[in-house]
Amino acid sequence: RSHPSTSATSAMAMECARGTRAARRTWKVRASATRPSASPDDLRVKPGALAPLVRGRGLAQSDAFRAAQPCEGQVERNGDKEACERGPPSLEGYLRRVLCSQVYDVARESELDLLPRLSESVGNELWLKREDCQPVFSFKLRGAYNKMVRMDAEARKNGVVCSSAGNHAQGVAMAAAKLGCSAVICMPVTTPDIKVTNVKRLGAEVVLVGETYDECQAYAKQRGREDGRTFVHPFDDPDVIAGQGTVGMEILRQCGNRLPEAIFVPVGGGGLIAGIAAYVKAVRPEIKVIGVEPVGANAMALSLSKGERVYLDKVDGFADGVAVREVGEETFRVASSLLDGVVLVRNDEICAAIKDVFNDTRSVLEPAGALAVAGAKAYIQHAKCKGCRFVAIGSGANMNFDRLRYVSELADIGAHREVVLATTIPEERGSFLKFVDTAVGSELPVTEFRYRFAADMKATILYGVGIRTEVELSVLLQNLEEAGMTSTNLT
Repeated sequence: RSHPSTSATSAMAMECARGTRAARRTWKVRASATRPSASPDDLRVKPGALAPLVRGRGLAQSDAFRAAQPCEGQVERNGDKEACERGPPSLEGYLRRVLCSQVYDVARESELDLLPRLSESVGNELWLKREDCQPVFSFKLRGAYNKMVRMDAEARKNGVVCSSAGNHAQGVAMAAAKLGCSAVICMPVTTPDIKVTNVKRLGAEVVLVGETYDECQAYAKQRGREDGRTFVHPFDDPDVIAGQGTVGMEILRQCGNRLPEAIFVPVGGGGLIAGIAAYVKAVRPEIKVIGVEPVGANAMALSLSKGERVYLDKVDGFADGVAVREVGEETFRVASSLLDGVVLVRNDEICAAIKDVFNDTRSVLEPAGALAVAGAKAYIQHAKCKGCRFVAIGSGANMNFDRLRYVSELADIGAHREVVLATTIPEERGSFLKFVDTAVGSELPVTEFRYRFAADMKATILYGVGIRTEVELSVLLQNLEEAGMTSTNLT
């Protein structure tokens, strides 16, 4: 509010807020014109298997640049400008940045908790890094504060601006409150009220603009240029990456001599996994760093498989915290050099992971927050691991209450404890009773049931059945088939 927007910025905000076709088309063309367009369906990977990866050329190892990396007590002028002019950080450069990060002014060292019930179920030790316990219930506070605390006094006086629909917005707002600088948080008009309220509660100015994140980000950058504010990127910034990398530093310290076989990290734009991979591979290169993405929001996996960044023509927004169309330029450079691979998981597997974590901790993670747990389960099953130790990042717990019912409905399907079937029966007297005796009369619990009378000679029954093993499902389908009732597994 101390930096009134100019008429040009106001006009742009009004145009984005209207959500006109022209505005949406303009930003979509600009975004997709820079990178090859791809569909999430272009990449097919077996459940739990690592997606194909084209290895990058590696991080710069220049001694001259390593010497130029800022260390404790040094401050970069104009944000990243000086460092970027010298070149992108090397692996050692990122190690120094992580070690010199000042995140603990606002963040806390989160717990590393064993998930006992889930560990017993998968036959391996599975530990959860509790970033959902941060003051803003997400790891995003680390990177935002580390970026902003390194800005000079004049830049902080001018304030910051960012674009976000949730966790990054709250991180920037809290960091700004701690540092005493003003913050403008640009959020899409579709952002839930609870997230808008939380950001306002932290003292930031909220601007609702645009129907998509691309439109919102375009306005935020324009507002930053016109007001002289520093744009705080949610992931594609070396200082943000280094701040997130402190999560990896804590994991290795907390594990001590019992190091994990692999660390599973949720991937959106790539800031968290780039930071963790940079630190872990510099200190303990034998530990695998594996990314996890939803099958419908697999921008990193697709980019790594093609050896270049791609722009998704569509994205599944269920795990909204990682639903990005394009990963960052710097995060891709780091990921392509250091990652061991990416696992893709379905939405029902994410819901099952949310339930697994709840059963062990009584905490409810958001879909993106449980993504790494889902990926770890899938990887363990595919690789047939036994007696190993794994760590999964619980990255956040900012979920709207009204989504819990949907998560609950999908959880048993994702855990393979429920199937949804459609059975066709003749529309004649006695056929429904025969179906009840065959299907419902079994020992398997019926969780959902829908039947509608049909005017023709056949009717279809939709129902859900709880199962404990695949054998139980096979026996049920065989009994129905022998009774002359054709069934289809719709799970």
